[in-house]
Amino acid sequence: MNAATSNLPGVDPRTSAVSTRSEGVWSAAWKRFKTNRVGMVCLAIVLAFFVLIALSFTKLIAKDWTREVGVPYANPTLLGKAEQVDKMVIEQIDTPKSDLSEVDPLAPRYKEWDERASKINVAETTRADTLPLGGDRVGRDVLTKAIKGAETSIFVGVFAALLATAIGTILGAISGFFGGKVGDFLEWLYNVFTSIPNILLILSFAAVLGRGIDTVIIILGLTGWPGIYRLIRAEYMKHGSREYVRAAESIGVSAPARMFRHILPNVSHVVLVQMSILVVAFIKAEVILSYLGLGVPITAVSWGTMLAEAQVELILGKWWQLAAATVFMATFVTAFALLTDALRDALDPKLRGLE
Repeated sequence: MNAATSNLPGVDPRTSAVSTRSEGVWSAAWKRFKTNRVGMVCLAIVLAFFVLIALSFTKLIAKDWTREVGVPYANPTLLGKAEQVDKMVIEQIDTPKSDLSEVDPLAPRYKEWDERASKINVAETTRADTLPLGGDRVGRDVLTKAIKGAETSIFVGVFAALLATAIGTILGAISGFFGGKVGDFLEWLYNVFTSIPNILLILSFAAVLGRGIDTVIIILGLTGWPGIYRLIRAEYMKHGSREYVRAAESIGVSAPARMFRHILPNVSHVVLVQMSILVVAFIKAEVILSYLGLGVPITAVSWGTMLAEAQVELILGKWWQLAAATVFMATFVTAFALLTDALRDALDPKLRGLE
């Protein structure tokens, strides 16, 4: 700001100085993102899912998903006829029985035991009458299972995608920025991984490392990085010779700073898109591994195990577990994909001059 501008009436020199500063990359991206209504709705849905799995992880909800709260294959219902069930059970309890005390010394206790069992059956039947998504083959609440399954599947999908994205981004940045022998070695490693069919590579790791949630994350992360590596390598080769990178180098900015503070924000839209694709792919991969017995342990539940169980139930006409797992998974995957598209548009360097 020059002296003439500072002497103009009604102009605050401090405000003018602040207004001349360029807006940051992330603040500008957030400003553009807020104008995307679909993106904001999807952000709310994704955050709701993360809150749901956080509550499930802390055992505030869905902690008793293994409990048999109803009869096997209970139909979905919000309100049943619990009063009629209570009356029927009471009539059964009050029915007189023959006196067997002379023959069996434990006969006086039989009625007491029958009453206790009947009261337990009344409570379980009452709970079964309020299962909004019905029960599974052993009488467990399908809604509770879907919530607990969301915790497992989203945890596996997101963290495995983050691991694969981190590996692919770092290796791609090193290969594209430095090139030379380092780039040749990483290209050889990339060719080794891509020469083996992905599903065989996943099954091989699973057979060696065993089953478990942490194991599934490691397996998917170690096998899912080549795709994003190739794209990030190409982006870094393109941006490495741009003027803003050379200007940063001329003023003494270190190579790691140029790689991750200058170039990475300009290729972040590519990273986000690929991570979204990996989240969807890894949730599907978890379904396949769990179906084959190589995924989550039998003591846990996921959308994959629910879909595997639903195959048998569907033959019997019991569709609600399949519908619950499908709706939960489709809602999250669709919202997450649309959210990532909105973030990509907000971070795309080509759109920064269109505000």
